Amino acid sequence: MEFDLTKPHCYWFNEISKIPHPSRHEKAISDFIVEFAKERGLAWKQDHVWNVIVEKPASAGYEDAEPIILQAHTDMVPAKVDGSDHNFETDPLKLYVDDEGWLHAEGTTLGDDDGHGVAYMLAILDDDELPHPLIQCYFTTMEEIGLLGAMELKAEDIKADRMISLDGGGETSTAISSAGGCSVYVHGDICWKENTLPGYELTVSGLKGGHSGGIDKEKGNAITIAARIIEELRNKGLDVHISAFSGGEKDNAIPRTASVVFASAADAQKLQEAVSTSFGNIRTELEFSDPDVAVTLNKEIPLYRTMHDELGNAVIDYAYLAPNGFQHKSMVIEGLTVTSLNLGVVTTGENEVLFDTLIRSAMDSASDDLNDKLHKLADILGLRYELAGKYSGWNYEPESPMRDLMKEIVVKYGGTYEQFAVHGGCECGVFKALNPKLDILTFGPIGTGAHTPEEKLNLASFDRSYEMLKEMVSRYVKKVNV
Repeated sequence: MEFDLTKPHCYWFNEISKIPHPSRHEKAISDFIVEFAKERGLAWKQDHVWNVIVEKPASAGYEDAEPIILQAHTDMVPAKVDGSDHNFETDPLKLYVDDEGWLHAEGTTLGDDDGHGVAYMLAILDDDELPHPLIQCYFTTMEEIGLLGAMELKAEDIKADRMISLDGGGETSTAISSAGGCSVYVHGDICWKENTLPGYELTVSGLKGGHSGGIDKEKGNAITIAARIIEELRNKGLDVHISAFSGGEKDNAIPRTASVVFASAADAQKLQEAVSTSFGNIRTELEFSDPDVAVTLNKEIPLYRTMHDELGNAVIDYAYLAPNGFQHKSMVIEGLTVTSLNLGVVTTGENEVLFDTLIRSAMDSASDDLNDKLHKLADILGLRYELAGKYSGWNYEPESPMRDLMKEIVVKYGGTYEQFAVHGGCECGVFKALNPKLDILTFGPIGTGAHTPEEKLNLASFDRSYEMLKEMVSRYVKKVNV
């Protein structure tokens, strides 16, 4: 199958592929969209983070139809194969089609996520034959690095109660819920003291880890395990003075390794026996989720300083006492985690210990509750609390005329309609918070390998999905005056 540039959605995908647009570098594509709108006499708005809203008035006969929002993000993940000299900030993508009809970019990510959505919106805005209600097209930025562009949008700009997010895929499936969340940072300011006691390093390793969206699998968290072992040493009356606590890599990944460096006047053999006892219990508890968990105690670590004990104790207590992991499941959608939190990273620097926790929930109230608990615990322990990157969830609603419409059209095209919920964040939650009345569906063609150089787009599905999208947009729904 050819990548036929006479088809409007293919043409516009090809055009935007010429414009570098990795996250944080969307100005060029944003300006391109603004010029597109100006040339067609369409109303537009561009903000300080390069989001663009383009508005197309209703066609004749659709003045009383319900308006609709189309939405996609303009940024892409910049990943390339080893040895590639591609510069995502300056070079166009090199597109090609394989023998099975899939569109690729040579040696790099394709940007199908979410280039197909951007191309669809440009094609619909450029179509003077398609009957349609008032359309607002939202081109958002920095989605791939935390929904940062969408979080700058304003509620007063939204003119519709219906929305199709084109940051979707699969052709016949749509999302029905996503998690909101926030990052919580807890800081401990370090005052050092000289140490003359023997030094030790406790290491937890061998855990499976994984994305925190799959936190319902009850996998072990290396940070909380390390804190538990230190707490159990103290409960047995063994002397512990903390020098460093480190573990994890990202707040959305369950930490696989962690270590605690400490000094102790306790007998080395007693320390080893206590660690072995704790490890034996933990290994049994994690027998099925993390059978390869390992705990080691390295002796005779050179250690010339430790934290003052008040902070060292608070640091361990925080990691031990803070709520963590799976919290609540959906009672409506089988297998869906509704609320969780992941203590993903702890680091020790010259001046502070820093904990980084990611909270997720489809319900803002549940996210707020966990946030408040971490704040309260930090206050009690004399640590500093910081909230960052808060975004709203999109909770499941059983009634959705937009999903009913999609199901009808999917069946018409010979497909089997499916729906799913995710325990990860998406821009739908941000839009839902701006307009709680929004009826949202997600939609897009079949693609695979997102965020990797193996990313590809099925061209037959790209064509079919565009025809289906046009039907959804052109379906007349009479405006309800409230």
